[in-house]
Amino acid sequence: MTEIVMPEPNPKQKQFMLAKQDHVAYGGARGGGKSWIARWMAVILALSFAGIKILIVRKTLKELKNNHINPLKKILRVGRKDALAKYNAADKEFTFKNGSVISFGYCRNEADLDQYQGAEYDVIFLEEACQLQEEWIKKMVLMIREPNGLPKRVYYTLNPGGPSHGYFKRLFIDRHFEEDEDPSRYAFIQALLSDNEPLMKAKPEYKSELMNLPPKLRKAWLYGDWDVFEGQFFEDFRIEPDVTAAVEHGCEDDREKLREDHRWCHVIDPFDLSVGEARGWNIFRSYDFGYGKPFSCAWWAVDYDGVMYRILELYGCTDTPNEGVKWTPDQQFAEIARIERTHPWLKGKKIDGVADPAIWDGSRGESIAETASKYGLFFRPGDNDRIPGWMQVHYRLQFDERGLARMYIFTNCKAFIRTIPLMMYDEHKVEDLDTKLEDHVADETRYACMDRPISPMRPVKEKQIFYDPLDQFKDKKRR
Repeated sequence: MTEIVMPEPNPKQKQFMLAKQDHVAYGGARGGGKSWIARWMAVILALSFAGIKILIVRKTLKELKNNHINPLKKILRVGRKDALAKYNAADKEFTFKNGSVISFGYCRNEADLDQYQGAEYDVIFLEEACQLQEEWIKKMVLMIREPNGLPKRVYYTLNPGGPSHGYFKRLFIDRHFEEDEDPSRYAFIQALLSDNEPLMKAKPEYKSELMNLPPKLRKAWLYGDWDVFEGQFFEDFRIEPDVTAAVEHGCEDDREKLREDHRWCHVIDPFDLSVGEARGWNIFRSYDFGYGKPFSCAWWAVDYDGVMYRILELYGCTDTPNEGVKWTPDQQFAEIARIERTHPWLKGKKIDGVADPAIWDGSRGESIAETASKYGLFFRPGDNDRIPGWMQVHYRLQFDERGLARMYIFTNCKAFIRTIPLMMYDEHKVEDLDTKLEDHVADETRYACMDRPISPMRPVKEKQIFYDPLDQFKDKKRR
């Protein structure tokens, strides 16, 4: 009998191997040994269950060769007399003597899914899964075969960042499940560089390299922080209070106190705008049209200091991200008008709006702006200069030395909170946002910010006290 000896896995990798849930995710940071354990897990399953069909997927064929195919040729001793499997380069698959098969597939775009038409597998490994689109992932998961006595499971290895960051964060980090998702079927094993002792010994400088990254990227790659990630466009948006930044500024308040005081965070609890001085605040709306893709309408309150508060939103999206509800312009504006007539924060207010200039296009008949006017809704064309627009959003998100921003988001604005953290830089236009993503909230927010432009905050230099005989300024802290 031909034997194979697997090197000792670390404790986190053992957890991964022993997990029996239908969906098992592993990783969350750089250097956690993800590909290594995925390879060995596939080999163990192939040797343990005769006839099992396994698929390993990565974004490109080159990645598959470097990370799996070439290492597995060595592990399985391909080409030797004591080989455990044969490799077919044309079909990109290893076939074992017991009939088990490990196949490989890539998926860089929608068209690549055609190669899986009609295919069925018992176990699927989606490597660097966050780099795949959510809809592709869901289609590949459907390739799991019907019960046949063999394990049925999908393994995901992943790091924060990429097109499916929000999807995996919801499932495995936040554990916010939809009605058809059973929490007991999902397991996540957090793997950090510190868990991978062989790598730490072989390349001790790797940790130093990660430590020298910019703070937010360091949090994602070294500590597996899912609130920030590589390529994130709005990395300055804070859903939770930034306690670290608060401490650096001499503030030792806890998260709840920081949120209550609107300091070092952007998402705050709603407060009643129909009472107190807020009754006199100006309110306006921003709008981005959509039909097959979601439309987005938001209402903003502006206080006497010019600070913007996103207080309400109407987002035309189905339960599937970036899929529009397909409301006609009439349906959209009828609902917007109804909300403004009936909502206690809005009724009786004179509300104007800013929108995508494209809604004034009347080349095919009545323009969308003309339809809006029939419902008493009026807009002015938004400034569609993208780069300055994004800078205005960033200026609004800046914190001053007290931790106060110039834009806040009420917790009921779920579409903003869900989609804004998912925006990423365009690979070809390095200062712009990737327009292939679910950017509708981002666009109407950009119109809103460009409608009320501001200047960036400048660091406030503390005055140097050269003479203080009465110790008046000793130990004085900024608040």
